[in-house]
Amino acid sequence: MAAGSGGSGGSGGGPGPGPGGGGGPGGSGAGPGSGGELHPRTGRLVSLSACGRTARRQQPGQEFNHGLVLSREPLRDGRVFTVRIDRKVNSWSGSIEIGVTALDPSVLDFPSSATGLKGGSWVVSGCSVLRDGRSVLEEYGQDLDQLGEGDRVGVERTVAGELRLWVNGRDCGVAATGLPARVWAVVDLYGKCTQITVLPPEPGFSPPAPIPTPPLEPSAPPEDSTLTEQATSGDEDFASMELSEVVGNAILSAYNGGLLNVNLSSPPAGEGLGSGGAATSPILTSNDALLFHEKCGTLIKLSNNNKTAERRRPLDEFNNGVVMTNRPLRDNEMFEIRIDKLVDKWSGSIEIGVTTHNPNNLEYPATMTNLQSGTIMMSGCGILTNGKGTRREYCEFSLDELQEGDHIGLTRKSNSALHFFINGIDQGVATPLTPPVVYGVVDLYGMAVKVTIVHNNNHSDRLRRNNAILRALSPEGALRRATPATQAEPERLLFHPNCGQKAAITHEGRTALRPQYGPWCGEKPAAGTLTGSEEGWRSRSATDDFNHGVVLSSRALRDGEVFQVRIDKMVDKWAGSIEIGVTTHNPAYLQLPSTMTNLRSGTWMMTGNGVMHNGTTILDEYGHNLDRLKVGEQAGDTVGVVRREDGTLHFFVNGMTQGPAAWNVPPGVYAVVDLYGQAAQATIVDDVEVPPAPEPLSEGNNQVSPSSPSSGAGGSDLRFHQLHGSNAVITNGGRTALRHNCRSEFNDAIVISNRALRDGELFEIVIQKMVDRWSGSIEAGVTAIRPEDLEFPNTMTDIDYDTWMLSGTAIMQDGNTMRNNYGCDLDALGTGARIGMMRTAKGDLHYFINGQDQGAACSGLPPGKEVYAVVDLYGQCVQVSITNATGPMDNSLATSNTATEKSFPLHSPAAGVAHRFHSTCGKNVALEEDGTRAVRAVGYAHGLVFSTKELKTEEVFEVKVEELDEKWAGSLRLGLTTLAPGEMGPGAGGGPGLPPSLPELRTKTTWMVSSCEVRRDGQLQRMNYGRSLERLGVGSRVGIRRGADDTMHILVDGEDMGPAATGIAKNVWAVLDLYGPVRSVSVVSSTRLEEPEGTQPPSPSSDTGSEAEEDDDGEEHSLRGQSQVAMMSTSLEFLENHGKNILLSNGNRTATRVASYNQGIVVINQPLVPQLLVQVRIDFLNRQWTSSLVLGVITCPPERLNFPASACALKRAAWLLRGRGIFHNGLKICEKFGPNLDTCPEGTILGLRLDSSGGLHLHVNGMDQGVAVSDVPQPCHALVDLYGQCEQVTIVSPEPGAASGKSAGTQGDMEKADMVDGIKESVCWGPLPAASPLKSCEYHALCSRFQELLLLPEDYFMPPPKRSLCYCESCRKLRGGSQEGAWKKPQNLYWSRGGSLSSLPGLHPRVNPRLEAGTMTKKWHMAYHGSNVAAIRRVLDRGELGAGTASILSCRPLKGKPGVGFEEPGENCAPPREEQPPSVLLSPSLQYAGAETLASKVQFRDPKSQRTHQAQVAFQVCVRPGSYTPGPPSATLREPPDPHFSPAELEWITKEKGATLLYALLVRVE
Repeated sequence: MAAGSGGSGGSGGGPGPGPGGGGGPGGSGAGPGSGGELHPRTGRLVSLSACGRTARRQQPGQEFNHGLVLSREPLRDGRVFTVRIDRKVNSWSGSIEIGVTALDPSVLDFPSSATGLKGGSWVVSGCSVLRDGRSVLEEYGQDLDQLGEGDRVGVERTVAGELRLWVNGRDCGVAATGLPARVWAVVDLYGKCTQITVLPPEPGFSPPAPIPTPPLEPSAPPEDSTLTEQATSGDEDFASMELSEVVGNAILSAYNGGLLNVNLSSPPAGEGLGSGGAATSPILTSNDALLFHEKCGTLIKLSNNNKTAERRRPLDEFNNGVVMTNRPLRDNEMFEIRIDKLVDKWSGSIEIGVTTHNPNNLEYPATMTNLQSGTIMMSGCGILTNGKGTRREYCEFSLDELQEGDHIGLTRKSNSALHFFINGIDQGVATPLTPPVVYGVVDLYGMAVKVTIVHNNNHSDRLRRNNAILRALSPEGALRRATPATQAEPERLLFHPNCGQKAAITHEGRTALRPQYGPWCGEKPAAGTLTGSEEGWRSRSATDDFNHGVVLSSRALRDGEVFQVRIDKMVDKWAGSIEIGVTTHNPAYLQLPSTMTNLRSGTWMMTGNGVMHNGTTILDEYGHNLDRLKVGEQAGDTVGVVRREDGTLHFFVNGMTQGPAAWNVPPGVYAVVDLYGQAAQATIVDDVEVPPAPEPLSEGNNQVSPSSPSSGAGGSDLRFHQLHGSNAVITNGGRTALRHNCRSEFNDAIVISNRALRDGELFEIVIQKMVDRWSGSIEAGVTAIRPEDLEFPNTMTDIDYDTWMLSGTAIMQDGNTMRNNYGCDLDALGTGARIGMMRTAKGDLHYFINGQDQGAACSGLPPGKEVYAVVDLYGQCVQVSITNATGPMDNSLATSNTATEKSFPLHSPAAGVAHRFHSTCGKNVALEEDGTRAVRAVGYAHGLVFSTKELKTEEVFEVKVEELDEKWAGSLRLGLTTLAPGEMGPGAGGGPGLPPSLPELRTKTTWMVSSCEVRRDGQLQRMNYGRSLERLGVGSRVGIRRGADDTMHILVDGEDMGPAATGIAKNVWAVLDLYGPVRSVSVVSSTRLEEPEGTQPPSPSSDTGSEAEEDDDGEEHSLRGQSQVAMMSTSLEFLENHGKNILLSNGNRTATRVASYNQGIVVINQPLVPQLLVQVRIDFLNRQWTSSLVLGVITCPPERLNFPASACALKRAAWLLRGRGIFHNGLKICEKFGPNLDTCPEGTILGLRLDSSGGLHLHVNGMDQGVAVSDVPQPCHALVDLYGQCEQVTIVSPEPGAASGKSAGTQGDMEKADMVDGIKESVCWGPLPAASPLKSCEYHALCSRFQELLLLPEDYFMPPPKRSLCYCESCRKLRGGSQEGAWKKPQNLYWSRGGSLSSLPGLHPRVNPRLEAGTMTKKWHMAYHGSNVAAIRRVLDRGELGAGTASILSCRPLKGKPGVGFEEPGENCAPPREEQPPSVLLSPSLQYAGAETLASKVQFRDPKSQRTHQAQVAFQVCVRPGSYTPGPPSATLREPPDPHFSPAELEWITKEKGATLLYALLVRVE
């Protein structure tokens, strides 16, 4: 053999070295024929060195390509061309690319990169394999971009023509097949890779060894001993591998070796393998990667080498988005896509399936379900074959519910069964018979816009699936095989390093955080404790984002092992907080979502106070609200989770179990924490012992919270059946049912019990979630149709046989209404209401609302036939759960339809003297049996009868129907009337007599019920009330009651139908009309025995009734009212359920907002009682915020209400007063009502009161502002939202008399003597009532600062809280829209042009000791005296308007004696003169007295703002009647005179000494 040519055997016998590199004496270097050198022709930026074995790309900081190099010689079969990466830079993305090409480098025109090579080139780039620049295999081998300096990578052409990649001596499998016999190695120094060195060739793949085995017998020459060494090392590696890795490598090697690239079905006879070893089955056409076919729907755009499909114009078009695979699917091959983009405009979403149609020959339809042949599609959660539905409920997942990032896959098994996969979870067999040749098809319909094919044939995905299989078989199986059986201590729970993109793991895996203090502010992690780069730490901040903070445990939880974390840090910027739960996903392979509730498989999370499973809420009101957890001074709150051995999932808050949250949770789940919203840092807490499971409740105590269904504590096996409507979802072990897509779907959500009901067995559910979008609500009943035989309709009332349902108030049988106005209305029920159904042994169907029997709804249910409970989650009702009360009931209803005392606690008849009918009655009525029985002798009318006495509060007047006359129509009528029975009866003073029927009784106010209508004085007030009285039979009992809240109630067979009317007068009689079929009735009730005086409970008064009695009993009634107010006010407090920022103190009577500006809602614990004034005082305002408190009422039960951030977000049963507006369910219904609540100062007392007619009144500082809302439903609770400026309020006791809604201080009537010269005076009623401190009025503060500049002695004025009043518009409206006390004349309100009026503290008696005596007369008139700043002190020193004032309102210079009360004149007083005092000019009009010509202006600089203002001063004085003379104006005015006064009476002139008393100093500032 010639020198340098090398021998094929590599023996190295000649003088040149052999291919093995260690042959003869020629040295160890590679010879020219060995393939160990690079070709001298390279890319334009490459320079070679080291005898052509090292290549370097020049200018690596400026250029990233033009680094192509090829081997000097073609590759030899079975030898690996290997290069070592010597140098990398971080300037670029991408890295080394390597492969082979059939192009001769001697004549090659080098492209810029390897991907530009055509004409037979195979290149591995990253983890993809490209042929002539197009991707043919995704997710192949190891990612070359991740290799570092010193790593080795090589390529090999096998004898079979396969391309194999080697990384660091390990085979990555077959990258391509069908290579030409003559190929050159190609290396691209691309991106980060800047220098490589060629290493000596190595032996390549050995076909007989597809998986690691014991060493093969050496059949090669001795120089190939490296293979033996490799096999030996493989044994050592095998011994240390986990079983899962062994299985994964075995599958990987088998796949890469081509062993799995065959059709698992038997090939046709005579067909076998070709020479290349590839299967010749016609189905397996090539080894091409699965891509989308180039021919697709008209709106489809393909990209990413046909791996990504996107629908154009997604907001304009919703169809024409069909794409198919480029080749048929192989048996057991996974076709999987990822949803990349959705739009929230259309209904419906992605559809996926298979078709036998070849895409080359298919005319694509608008949507694939239009294809009538050869097509199987999954749409929603059902299967469609050739466009027709074949399976309505294929799986629990709906494709319409999937989100961006979710995966959908399908595979045709070798047994012809078609399976669909959602996020890697097999949904089971969709169809057992699938044609052998099918293409994958995707329809980007509706919301779905963009998808990408995901290839799952990479090593990591297979390893993940194999690990999942091993865990399912035995959670610790893989661990036991990989570690010795004597391992003692369990692995410590840590956070897994794979976490959300905005999260970091510190403190050796014990702490997870979303960094919140900027670049190294706060606590900087210690070196080596932070996962991820420091640059990433610096760039992330908890105040920049509220999600992407998901962290998981490093290993799966053991049964009974508690995973608990402590909240270390929080931020105030976001809403929401920490979420915790478990997931079946391994954190090592999970693509972490932005928030864990977006994951739609294998995940249970507690968020807020609810529990979600796979992104769907299964419990709305579960336990303590996680959003309220705080970081304490010593340690933060803790939250934990545990999976018990029975498969139940429990959550813990501060060590306290919250009860079972989910059932049937699989073993081997990982704990997960979502640092969401406010939660910024959490640390794992060790040494947590799981509390023992709670004992089952005893029989007598099986009532649980409606929102927390037990796991069977009640002992019943009743559940929801697995068969249900298409929009229903059954969760929580069959105890919870919900309707998904609740805002886009309102029906198709029927659920049914899992077995038939036994006689006397109660099936009770609780409403857990509702939406306001639809009309109508839950429907419930029973059906004799077995679930397996029921074809679930849209609504259960569509069934026309063997079905009884309650819809609203209507009882329906087989879809037809058989009875209206049943005793309850399902449409009126809200969240938390409980509904029960029970069939008695007699075949009667009873409904129970909140545990109270509503009576027999219908009878005649087949006694020997099984009936199932059925619930229709219709309209507003979204979610229900079975309660613990479900099960057999221990009462007489099991065998009888008689109401029990437990069901109806009303005592009728009551102990005492029997009721009687009054002797005054209709002309056709005869009274019998001592007035306890009434019979209508003839006709159908003239049957009025009355009670003998007025009904007392809560007294029931009840009768029983004795006889019916079926020839007449109509019904019994009964009600209450203020007409005394003897006033209109025959012979009563020649009265006109009683009318023929009750609706015509209109002389006095009468309330009545006829059939199911409520009328007042004959006028219709309400329809569909209670049970229809037309259905009364012989033996039926009907009664009437006047409630303590002034309401009228009707009772039928002992069952209260609820309030029929409100505002009932105090003195009323029961009245009945024996009309139509009811011919005779008898009294069955009794009047109460008179209780000793002082023992009767107080009753709220009515403002309607007899005037004479009001006069007689006014004082007694007032005392009773005050007693009740005192009693109620002492028990008023705020509920413990409140906004998250509220802190209660002072016996829950004081509420303080401790953080932020919202989340401050509090509710009074007791419902509002008519005429009871409930008041709160504003204690503290924070000027940092705008707006202030919100006041109002809610009619929904507040105990378990999940309050929003602000009251205005309440969208159900809420009436609110905010600013000057009135809001109902978030919508403004009135503007400019009362004073602006946003300007209420500290100390303001605000109150709410319901009047007898249901009107809601607002009180400000005890003054009624009028009716804000009329006809408020009852019961209702007062609500206060401590919003914005308002940070603290306290409940205050109402003052005596406040309950009546009248002002405490009424004014007396004026006499004719108070008229002077035809002018009605403005009476001075004495000292003004004390006003609250005006700390919030800036204008008043400005006036006070001006007063301080005057340097007036403080002794001249009353203490500020008593007399300091402001008359700007806001303050005036705050006091009720008028000035205080007796300032009744409207002219006092009009001096506001250019500024407002402020009254400084009232004058002290020292200024005028006669002031108190003068005011006692209550007959002095009010007037005003304009003055100037220079005269104020002299006037105050003298105590009256007199000599020396120098007032321009004085007619001439004043001459008078020193003021009373001073022996010596003040130092600023003018010397006394003996002349008579001149006349003093006053005016009843402040507008006139304050004119600039009469009250001069003075400029001053505000010491606070340093701004210049103008000020005027005037005195308010009391004038003795008869001491002054009115006259026309004498001053020249720039403006028209006050229109509220006659010009002839605009000036008052007095000459009498002592005729005026100084009352107040007034200041006006512009």
